[in-house]
Amino acid sequence: MNKKHIYIYSPSSAVREKPAFRRGVAWLRAQGHEVEIDEAALSAQQRFAGDDATRIAAIARAAASGADVALASRGGYGLTRILDGLPYKAVAKAIERGTAFVGMSDFTAFQLAVLARTGAATWSGPTLCGDFGAEEGIDEITAACFDDLVEGYGEGTGWRLPARDEVPGFKPIRGATLWGGNLAVLCSLLGTPYFPQVDKGVLFLEDVGEHPYRIERMLEQLRLAGVLARQKAVVLGQFTGYRAAPHDRGFKLQTVVERLRSQIKAPVLTGLPFGHVPTKVLLPVGAAVDLAVEGKEAFVVWGHGVGGSRHAAPHDHHGHAH
Repeated sequence: MNKKHIYIYSPSSAVREKPAFRRGVAWLRAQGHEVEIDEAALSAQQRFAGDDATRIAAIARAAASGADVALASRGGYGLTRILDGLPYKAVAKAIERGTAFVGMSDFTAFQLAVLARTGAATWSGPTLCGDFGAEEGIDEITAACFDDLVEGYGEGTGWRLPARDEVPGFKPIRGATLWGGNLAVLCSLLGTPYFPQVDKGVLFLEDVGEHPYRIERMLEQLRLAGVLARQKAVVLGQFTGYRAAPHDRGFKLQTVVERLRSQIKAPVLTGLPFGHVPTKVLLPVGAAVDLAVEGKEAFVVWGHGVGGSRHAAPHDHHGHAH
């Protein structure tokens, strides 16, 4: 493996799990990477990794670092507060020079704002503490997908569709913009200058701790705002960490998916291995992708030179959800 320069910074919530932070750094260094830790990575002010100005400065340092990967330490909350102050031009230039910005969850706000303001692509993927620093060790597929990114081999991903959710007669989609991320964060940007206006895109979504009725309510907001009608496909990742309520009476996530299918023309695919789960593929937000279904397998494929990653020989890694 080629040694890569990985810059760790904290744009959202404060790092409370110091052992996870240390484990994550140790794992990356054990892979032979040069890990640079931002001066404010372990700062804390209230629930945040430092005040707003501190976190804006950390993002600017990440953009100036020349790193191969700028990796968020964790998600949580805090990026929405600073979208007006982010150094978008510097971030876009860093991406152009080859820095891949990687993160998820609250990081969705950064990703969508960068896409809306500059058109540059970033990566939805693991975070330092939650994935590389997981107590049980990083998931093998997540690690392999990250390797593909840093080695420049990642050109796509595939997964097995859940049995009940096969999509007969799916027509391949070519050259559509992939975008999305955390559903609640994405909905919170609707109607702002930081919500990308993507037509004929492939929208992927995940969330954690949101009951199916809240997921449906957010999907309805996107539908009523006309966002879903403009997409070529909607791809649902993992929705985890919620508890059924006694009065649901059979209303569940599958109910939400079936209703969504009846409400929009675009196909709805499920089972994407991405979300607040150990197994997560890396997805280029803002890149042109092809989406195809062959039998029970779905494939998302993207081209060379996406989102700042330095590409070499072609290689596919198919991340199958467990």
